[in-house]
Amino acid sequence: MCKHGGGNECINANAKYCGECIQAGAKCGWCTDPNFLKQGETVSTRCDELDSLIKRGCDKAMIENPHGEQKTLKNKPVTHRKKGAEKLDPEDITQIKPQKLSLTLRSGEPQSFDLTFKRAEDYPIDLYYLMDLSYSMKDDLENVKNLGTSLMLEMEKITSDFKIGFGSFVEKTVMPYISTTPAKLLNPCTGDQNCTSPFSYKNVLNLTSDGKKFNTLVGQQHISGNLDSPEGGFDAIMQVAVCGDQIGWRNVTRLLVFSTDAGFHFAGDGKLGGIVLPNDGKCHLENNMYTMSHYYDYPSIAHLVQKLSDNNIQTIFAVTEEFQPVYQELKNLIPKSAVGTLSANSSNVINLIIDAYNSLSSEVILENSKLPEGVTIAYTSHCKNGVVSEGENGRKCSNISIGDEVTFSISVTSKGCPKQGKTDTIKIKPLGFTEEVEITLNFICECECHKDGIKNSPLCHNGTYECGACKCNEGRVGRQCECSSNDVATEDMDRTCRKDNGTDICSNNGDCVCGTCECKKRDNPEERYSGQYCECDNFNCDRSGNKLCGGHGRCECRVCICDPMWTGSACDCSLDNSTCMASNKQICNGRGTCECGTCKCTDPKFQGPTCETCPTCPGVCTEHKECVQCRAFGTGEKKDTCERDCSYFNLIKVKDREKLPQPNDASYPVMHCKERDANDCWFYYTYAVNNNTEKEVHVVDTLDCPSGPDIIPIVAGVVAGIVLIGLALLLIWKLLMIIHDRREFAKFEKEKMNAKWDTGENPIYKSAVTTVVNPKYEGK
Repeated sequence: MCKHGGGNECINANAKYCGECIQAGAKCGWCTDPNFLKQGETVSTRCDELDSLIKRGCDKAMIENPHGEQKTLKNKPVTHRKKGAEKLDPEDITQIKPQKLSLTLRSGEPQSFDLTFKRAEDYPIDLYYLMDLSYSMKDDLENVKNLGTSLMLEMEKITSDFKIGFGSFVEKTVMPYISTTPAKLLNPCTGDQNCTSPFSYKNVLNLTSDGKKFNTLVGQQHISGNLDSPEGGFDAIMQVAVCGDQIGWRNVTRLLVFSTDAGFHFAGDGKLGGIVLPNDGKCHLENNMYTMSHYYDYPSIAHLVQKLSDNNIQTIFAVTEEFQPVYQELKNLIPKSAVGTLSANSSNVINLIIDAYNSLSSEVILENSKLPEGVTIAYTSHCKNGVVSEGENGRKCSNISIGDEVTFSISVTSKGCPKQGKTDTIKIKPLGFTEEVEITLNFICECECHKDGIKNSPLCHNGTYECGACKCNEGRVGRQCECSSNDVATEDMDRTCRKDNGTDICSNNGDCVCGTCECKKRDNPEERYSGQYCECDNFNCDRSGNKLCGGHGRCECRVCICDPMWTGSACDCSLDNSTCMASNKQICNGRGTCECGTCKCTDPKFQGPTCETCPTCPGVCTEHKECVQCRAFGTGEKKDTCERDCSYFNLIKVKDREKLPQPNDASYPVMHCKERDANDCWFYYTYAVNNNTEKEVHVVDTLDCPSGPDIIPIVAGVVAGIVLIGLALLLIWKLLMIIHDRREFAKFEKEKMNAKWDTGENPIYKSAVTTVVNPKYEGK
């Protein structure tokens, strides 16, 4: 398969020495064999993918291909303990492993390891309650005064080692945030309300395990006041985060509860009070009071995120319903933070803290320190219930209960030679936890053979002989560094690069460097020019089947060198006659000759790769009848196994018999067939083996079935026949009767003539008529 230039990073690197080659990619190797290069090939052709180098004749043992490695330096197991067991110092509790690793990175080759996190039971907790003491929080302060002992009782269900602290904030002590009139500075509240002087941030109580002390000190606090609605809470959060020694933070779970009923000022708002210096992110507590609020601007959100993360502090925003949307957006910007809805008088603050803590501690999110340029890191999480995530979601696992163990697969990859090969260190840790994994990064920037390099070797005029080739000093070129880069192209040198004193330098396929042709590279790394004048190549040989040297040889200087059992200019003629062997173990079935592994049939009736197919022999039609029937019409004995048994020919349907191939039209024998199916229907088709040895069947797509009887004419004919026969019989009978009657009459007439009758009167006859004469009639 051809690989194009865009895909072979080794060739594209144009590496001049081994170290440069292995930095090009993980698949790149350098051939150290001094005799590897062919005439005209450049030093950079020593750098290629391993398979290609071996294919080109480099011994595997002489290929420089270093690999990265990893070592686990500290791998303390995670802590398995139950609540109520022997108390451990926070430093003795392990929730993440391994703790220390060393990775040796080769460019483009990832090094992967598994990081295990287990949420320890009975893990110590420090909670600092930071409260807005502006006047609107007056009723809230009353409820917070008993928070210490109540919260202690609730937190005992979670941990046996709990500390609580308290701090308060109002606003920067400059106009226009507060009123700076002397009276208002003493008592910013109106009427007879007794309020304390405004302040920016006050650390009231360091972290302590004494809940009663919390109640006492908080009970002594008084409300204050300011002019504008947003408060200076960000100043207070910054000081709580960075003043770890004053606050008393331990290396345990650190929770900061931020309680307010108003919005917040952030970076840039200080300009209203004439404050333009950005917040320096340092601790400025004197006597537990923030003293630089008038000097430094409010911190930005990004600055707060960095400091909270650096100090492993998880923030819980306890805010009223009105400001929920604002702090929800803020939560999305601050990792490992939560928002709870505070009732109007803070009566639900304990439940809010417990719920927020459970929410925060049920999710683990990994973060890493800044990576050196050229180094990338990828995470894959393996969470509860077999949930696997990659990309950004690969950094975290959710719904983790106490005692649950989750694993992250982490892959670190370098590109090139970061940090000029110097060792570097990165750290990976779960957000909100003090524990971390320290990873030392070492980079492979040179080959092993680099150490054995010989400076100013006799083999190299001005360079170092290393890894089988000369690594020239700056300003020197040539395979043996024999030329200066300033005079590489002179007429005398060019003359030695012209074949047969021609005009073309290096056959127009290369450059004349130091009197020697260095052949050009092709886009396809498999294609190369070579030879003293770059007159040879390995890609301009004859082809067969669109393959160079038919795929059965190699191209050397534009001539195919064929593999064994192949011959021809394109190595396309096989000397193996096994492909010509017929099923009867005869070469070409005894009806042809084997040429280049293919049968040439001498009997025109026979076809196929082994001259065994006879499409015009008797029995062909019957042999293929069932398959033609099932494929063309879906009927016949093989209709259920048609796909399995009858896919050996190409079926072509035609409209009528005139469209079937005719023997005289085709350049190969065609058999015409006429077969009858179970319904006495005829179907017509032809069977042939075409010039490509493919079996072809052309079939007329309609069946020729005998037509059924026409009932009406038959009935009419029968009725007419019966009527005609009846009439004929009647006429015959009539004729016979006439003849009979005439005979009888004639006989009667004859007898009548022969009879002798007496004509005298009958004496006893008396006429029935009596004649009477009227006497009065005179005859007149």
